[in-house]
Amino acid sequence: MENLFYIILGLALLIFGGNWLLKSAVALSLRLAIPKIVIGMTIVSFATSAPELIVSIKAALDGFPDLSLGNVVGSNIANLGLVLAITVLLGNIDVRKSFYTTDWPVLMFASLLFVGFIYFDGLLQRYEGVIMVTLLFLFLVYLLRYQKPAVVDEVPEDDVLLPLYKVVLYLGIGGTALWGGSELLISGAVGMATTLGVSERIIGITVVSVGTSIPELAASIIAILKKEKAISVGNLIGSNIFNLLAVLGITSIITPIRVIDQGLLTNDIFWMLGISFLILPLVFFPKGLRLGWRDGIILVAVYAVFVYFTVA
Repeated sequence: MENLFYIILGLALLIFGGNWLLKSAVALSLRLAIPKIVIGMTIVSFATSAPELIVSIKAALDGFPDLSLGNVVGSNIANLGLVLAITVLLGNIDVRKSFYTTDWPVLMFASLLFVGFIYFDGLLQRYEGVIMVTLLFLFLVYLLRYQKPAVVDEVPEDDVLLPLYKVVLYLGIGGTALWGGSELLISGAVGMATTLGVSERIIGITVVSVGTSIPELAASIIAILKKEKAISVGNLIGSNIFNLLAVLGITSIITPIRVIDQGLLTNDIFWMLGISFLILPLVFFPKGLRLGWRDGIILVAVYAVFVYFTVA
C-alpha cells in the first residue's frame, strides 16, 4: 500500500513539474531569442534526464551497475517506443530538414559510440566517460550557435513573455518536482518489483526506465496539447542524447560501470539501436517529413515486443 502511494504521489509531482518546466522553457526561448527546439534539447532535456542521472550514479556507487546501465538503455527505448508514440498518437508532428540532418544523426552517433565502448570489454571506463561528456559539450555549443528550429510551432502567438524571476521560479519548481516525483515513483515501483523477485537487470530495463521516462512523457504530452511540438520532439531526442553522453558519461567518470548480466550486451543495446534507427524511416513514410498516429502504433508495437522478449 505504501509503494502504491509513492507511485501515485510521484506521478502527480511529475505532471505538475512538466507543466512548470514547459512554461519556463517557452519563456526562456522568447527572452533569449533562441529556437524552441534548442531549449527543449538543453534545459528541458537536462531537467527531465536528472532522474536517470541520480538513479544511475546511486546505483553504480551502491554496486548495482546493471541497474545503472539498464535504467539508461531502457529509458532511451521507452522515450521513443512509449513517449514519442503517445505524443504522435495525440497529434501529427511536421518535421523540418535540420531534424534529420543534425539531431537524429547525433543521437545515432551517441548510441553507436556507447555500444562501441561497452560491447567488447563489458566495461565503461573513466576515459570513455570523459570523451562522452566532452562530445556532449561540443554538441551543445553547436546547438546554441547554429541550430535552427526543426519542428513547426503551430501556435506561436500564444507565447507569453514572463518576468525573469518567474522564469527562474518555474524552472526551479518544475525541475524539483520532476526530480522528487521520479524518486517517489522509482521507490514505489522498485519496492513492488522486488517483492515479486524480479532480477536487477529486468527492473532497470523496464520498471525503473519507464519510471524515469515519466518526466519526458509528462513534458511532451503537455507540450503537444499546448501545440508546443518543437519542445516535445527536441526534448525526446535531446533527452536520449543526454542519457547516453551525460548520464552514463558522468556516472562512469565517478565510478567505472561493469556489465554483470550479459543480456544487456546480447539483447538490450540492440533494441536501443534498432528503435533509434527506426525513427528516420518513420519520418519519411507513409507521408514525407511527418510523424503521425500510424507511426505511433508502430512504435508502441515495437516496444511491446521488446518488453515481451526481455521479460519472457
